[in-house]
Amino acid sequence: MRALSILVAVALVAAGQQQPPAVKFQAATNLVLVNVDARDRAGRPIEDLKATDFEVFEDDQPQKIAFFEYERLDAPPPAPAKPPAAAPQAPQAAPAAPSPVRYRDRRLLVLYFDLSAMPVVDQVRAIRAAIKFLTEQTTPADLIAIMSFSTGFRVVQEFTDDRARLLEAIRGLRVGEGAELAAEAAAGEEDEIAEDTGAALTADETEFNIFNTDRKLSALESAVKLLAALPQKKALVYFSSGVGKTGLENQSQLRATVNAAVRGNVAFYPIDARGLMASAPAGDAARGSPRGAGVYSGAMQRQLQARFNDQQETLHTLAADTGGKALLDNNDLTLGIRQAQQHISSYYVLGYYGTNPAQDGRFRRIRVRLASQPAARLDYRSGYFAPKDFRQFTSADKERQLEEALLLGDPLTDLSLAVEINYFRLSHDRYFVPIALKLLGSQVGLTKKGANESAELDFVGQVRDGGGKMAGSVRDTIRATLPAEQAGQLGRRPLQYDTAFSLRPGAYTLRFLARENATGKMGTFETRFAVPDLDAENTWLRLSSVVLAGQRERVAAAIGAAQTRAASPTAHPLVQDGLKLIPSVTRVFRKDQELFVYFEVYDSRPPVAATLSFFRGQTKAFESQPVRVAAASASRPHAIAVQFRIPLARLSPGRYTCQVNVMDEQAEKFAFPRLPVVLLDAAKQ
Repeated sequence: MRALSILVAVALVAAGQQQPPAVKFQAATNLVLVNVDARDRAGRPIEDLKATDFEVFEDDQPQKIAFFEYERLDAPPPAPAKPPAAAPQAPQAAPAAPSPVRYRDRRLLVLYFDLSAMPVVDQVRAIRAAIKFLTEQTTPADLIAIMSFSTGFRVVQEFTDDRARLLEAIRGLRVGEGAELAAEAAAGEEDEIAEDTGAALTADETEFNIFNTDRKLSALESAVKLLAALPQKKALVYFSSGVGKTGLENQSQLRATVNAAVRGNVAFYPIDARGLMASAPAGDAARGSPRGAGVYSGAMQRQLQARFNDQQETLHTLAADTGGKALLDNNDLTLGIRQAQQHISSYYVLGYYGTNPAQDGRFRRIRVRLASQPAARLDYRSGYFAPKDFRQFTSADKERQLEEALLLGDPLTDLSLAVEINYFRLSHDRYFVPIALKLLGSQVGLTKKGANESAELDFVGQVRDGGGKMAGSVRDTIRATLPAEQAGQLGRRPLQYDTAFSLRPGAYTLRFLARENATGKMGTFETRFAVPDLDAENTWLRLSSVVLAGQRERVAAAIGAAQTRAASPTAHPLVQDGLKLIPSVTRVFRKDQELFVYFEVYDSRPPVAATLSFFRGQTKAFESQPVRVAAASASRPHAIAVQFRIPLARLSPGRYTCQVNVMDEQAEKFAFPRLPVVLLDAAKQ
């Protein structure tokens, strides 16, 4: 079951100390970079201009130029100077500050191969074109990077002018990789075009095509964001066999990709790797024989042509909206790379800090002029989209934010998360894995709703196996309504969300994301864990995880629950008689609490005996009375459930090692699992 609960215990504090309130410093700047190509009436580059020669306006408001550089690309970069001969030491002037522009006076080109959008023949054609360009048409000013996308986005080669390394990277691309995705997409797009395949039913591939297109565009957006750190012009040459859209569903991701490219000074130069195509009225030999009257009326040919035009229209949109140019219907694919190369000539880099602080996501129009030469021709981007505050997000923006956060390599820490993972055996090859996620209530924003306060949180979890394959996922939106008295306590108490997966034995990686929807704050948590194969263990007693808890509550008392349920309450090992055991994620308790302990024993016959011991160092501080279980669990007959309920008032505050001593009396097998525990004084909350 998936629910959100308020915990009674204050668990996220250090032993014996009150955690101070978090202090967070933030600084934000809106540095806008504009690349300007200045030419006179005859089309010759204008050189030797200064920052004072330019005037920059944003939405007709004058801006102060804070950064100025000239990128000279019409000559090879100068060779590094040789160090002078040794000379007597003399006072040295302070060295000049290094330029913030990396790769100065270099042309930045990216060759991006979308292998998932090209069949094998087109992949070979694109790779050959890239090899021809690298061996015959590069200049000393060119720095080239190689990127690819098949099942995932990757940087094959960083920016370099070493042709040997670039050729090695190009030739290292696996021809045929991702081609099956292109074939599936093409088959799905042709569903509405009648074809005799011999099948009784053709599957609807619409959802696959929507997802497939979004993945292509999202990968392009990831590439653009990597390049955005470099202030110069960048040209991304995109090899593809067209990108088809399914109605309006892909427009949100297409706009996000274009906006990211505009902000990052990246221009797309798409190349249709199919070259010049002539389509037969009834389709080519790659298709089955058509059925129906469409081939005779011309309807089939119109559908084929409309699909082809739609694929090229996406490529044209990427180019036109970012200042690039698409190469379509041309068999010489190197012309597309040459277009990108020739489009980037010597230019000026201007930077200013925008004076408009509004984060409304609206378009900011940029205007640049030369005060000294009003007749000069200036080529620069016309504007950019401002950052958008979370309150301005649409539902599509919110979904995209979650997708991007899950792909980030760095953690998000606006929400502090802690996670506990347990396991209970369902069968010999399947385990029930409950997951408890705890977050600070003080970090959750509340919205006034009548006399009550409300909160809304999104939770996304992904479990992947050792090979990176998705083994399970969960997505929940929890809406909680709190009475005034509970809302006032939220700042001092944590919240706990729980869900569960059904997994096989093995090693896994869990990545969890939480977002509260009042301010958009997010937190991520990633960890590795293992589900053991208890059948492989013969020496020791076979146990589940040992769950420690300081609270039991009625299932109906949760302040919020997901609309979908992972399992019924009776199927959950931690739910009995309508009461749910709330695992202590941090295992920090107070003296005025009771400690609940729960675990299960497998492949044993009752009776099973157990005791609970607490150690401080090597000294035993406490041991419970023995518990003897004479029957299997009524709700889970394959398991023997063992439970303890220990008042903690008899223990002194401090750090302990909690040891469970379990014995199968008939088989004479034992187990001694240990867990760390922190006990706080009841007054220190």
